[in-house]
Amino acid sequence: MMHFADSLTFSGRKAVAAWAALPFPALAGSSLPEILSAHQQDVPWKLLSSWREQKVSCCFAQSVVLRGVCKERPTSCPGQPRSPLHSWESPEQVLQQYLHSHFPGAFSTSHLLQQPCDTRPPFPQFFSPLLTRRGFLLDKAQGFSSAGVESIPVLAALQSSPVLHPLLSGLCRDLRAPSVRRWSSFFTAGVEQDDFQEALEELKTLSQCYETGFGAQGSEDEADSD
Repeated sequence: MMHFADSLTFSGRKAVAAWAALPFPALAGSSLPEILSAHQQDVPWKLLSSWREQKVSCCFAQSVVLRGVCKERPTSCPGQPRSPLHSWESPEQVLQQYLHSHFPGAFSTSHLLQQPCDTRPPFPQFFSPLLTRRGFLLDKAQGFSSAGVESIPVLAALQSSPVLHPLLSGLCRDLRAPSVRRWSSFFTAGVEQDDFQEALEELKTLSQCYETGFGAQGSEDEADSD
């Protein structure tokens, strides 16, 4: 995983953010262009970090894997395509174009796998009754328990993204707040005060690598001045 993250980082960046859609919100019977066209305003996956949710409008690099959605070519529609995504030949091209439209200029790799994620026991059965046995969305609840969900489509992504700036700078700020000199066990474990301060400076420098220049620097400077 560390080597994979390294392939998505550059310009001093070392960390990536994990995102997922579990299950991927796909209506039963819909093609991939129809599914993705329903999410033109915002991507349908969520940040897995415990940091507060933020809308991501750009990223530097990303790798996305979608599994469990049919890889068959979408049915052609008479006349003009219903969306630009319908004009692409293969599901792989559809997903790649969707990523480029949301994150123009970013380095993006994408993969489609036909096999869904198996959710039969002992997988936790926490699913909505609006899911079919194969994990696709229905307009109304089905007649059997959500425990009957046997598989789901899943999207997972790793992103080198500006969303990591507030997460890393917040971590640095939290570590500066308490007086670590009061934690005797902290330094008896072998941590030197100078090493700790150096690590904090490295963390601050790393967080700055994820800035995009839209006011993030000012907010961090204010926090440091406190």
